Amino acid sequence: MKSRNLILVRHGQSEWNAQNLFTGWKDPGLTDQGVSEAKNAGKLILEQNIEFDAMYTSMLSRAQKTGDIILGILNHKEIPIIKNEALNERHYGSLAGLNKDDARKKWGEEQVHIWRRSFDIPPPDGESLKDTADRVLPYFETEIMPKVICGSSILIAAHGNSLRALIMKLDSISSEDIVKLEIPTGAPIQYEFTSDGMVDKKTNLYEKEL
Repeated sequence: MKSRNLILVRHGQSEWNAQNLFTGWKDPGLTDQGVSEAKNAGKLILEQNIEFDAMYTSMLSRAQKTGDIILGILNHKEIPIIKNEALNERHYGSLAGLNKDDARKKWGEEQVHIWRRSFDIPPPDGESLKDTADRVLPYFETEIMPKVICGSSILIAAHGNSLRALIMKLDSISSEDIVKLEIPTGAPIQYEFTSDGMVDKKTNLYEKEL
């Protein structure tokens, strides 16, 4: 049994990922590929022989389903599952539900690129990555990290941008560089911590099988 582990997993491919749509707080389900990615993530995590104490996820079903599949493979269905809006994907505002190519036609390729890849410029009625980090990080620092420091191992099943916010903090990545980070769907990232809450080791579990 290993302690002070944090495993981050972006949900498996969603129906809207497959259709190249901006998703945000909209709530499509997983594709068959997404279910397979979640199962594979569970198998990769199982190999680490970690006894998890809790799972945190967002209020969106694609993350919840991914986490549920993983817990089933880990035989950890009995652990507490905490769902909170703070871990939701970035809110895409007026872009939500639009095909990314159609959005480029409407607003221009450069403007859409700025909304997608700048740190602090939000789309209309939506959130920037900075806005997302401003709700993700306080929740993480008050609700999750203290448990890890006390010896718990935690699984977080969330989204590309909410996980970007966490990785920005954990890896001390600049706001300029974090927007370039791509987080694959269904790809677990493991952090191990010292007793004072410092990152001791980071492992991209999905790279082990490449």
